[in-house]
Amino acid sequence: MARALSALLIAIIAATAYFFSRTWLPALATSSGGAIDRQLTLNFILLGVVFCATQIALGLFVWKYRERADPQVVTNTAQPDARVELTWLTIAAALFLGLNIAGAAMQSRVPQVSAEEKPVTVEVTGVQFRWYFRQPGPDGRFGQTKPKLVDASEGNPLGIDRSDPASADDVVSAELVVPAGKPIEVRLHAQDVVHSFFVPALRIKQDAVPGQDTLVHLPSAEPGTYDIACAQLCGMGHYQMNAKLKVVPEAEYRAWLEQQSAAQVARR
Repeated sequence: MARALSALLIAIIAATAYFFSRTWLPALATSSGGAIDRQLTLNFILLGVVFCATQIALGLFVWKYRERADPQVVTNTAQPDARVELTWLTIAAALFLGLNIAGAAMQSRVPQVSAEEKPVTVEVTGVQFRWYFRQPGPDGRFGQTKPKLVDASEGNPLGIDRSDPASADDVVSAELVVPAGKPIEVRLHAQDVVHSFFVPALRIKQDAVPGQDTLVHLPSAEPGTYDIACAQLCGMGHYQMNAKLKVVPEAEYRAWLEQQSAAQVARR
């Protein structure tokens, strides 16, 4: 029995170490994501040690207090040891607060948009069960939106006020197209329930909450096409809520934006 228990514990520890050591994250598309990956690896190591330690303790207690041929009723009237309780509380608090402090320090080292740089602003709206991306046209201004005008069946899923001249060249698309090497400012919105804007290749994840305007700065990314998903269980069609992030050279982005804006003006 002791050998079987030991073998089981060894198997659990080996499997934990194996799966935690495997690289399962998608390839990074930005240099600033390395710090996030290192922090995540540290979290996995610490939690893996805690997990293995608790499994070993569980196995030892099962073995020590296993059923015996001559069962005895043991009545424990001793009061809980305050020192033991305080020790466990201190360990848990140190682990929790330590990881939070380390995460905050890591986040502070991620490059931020400088005051001199003018970011490309994009509105991202989550609605069951798709993402909509809106960018201002050549005028650089967003048109007004009104909730009463929201009607996807009429081609206006965001409720854009077509009487507002600034909305004439607004571009609404089902994929997020941005220029490479430029800071991107994302304004997150949600129309119905809480969604979560998740770009794994950029290590970006931020909730979109109804009634709130949440700002997210996307780090500069290499040209390519990357997945966008919803990381919140937002309903029965949650699995459909995905889109693409296309990072293209700036000249190609300008050409795309002008083409889309011209098409939008022509449809009015």
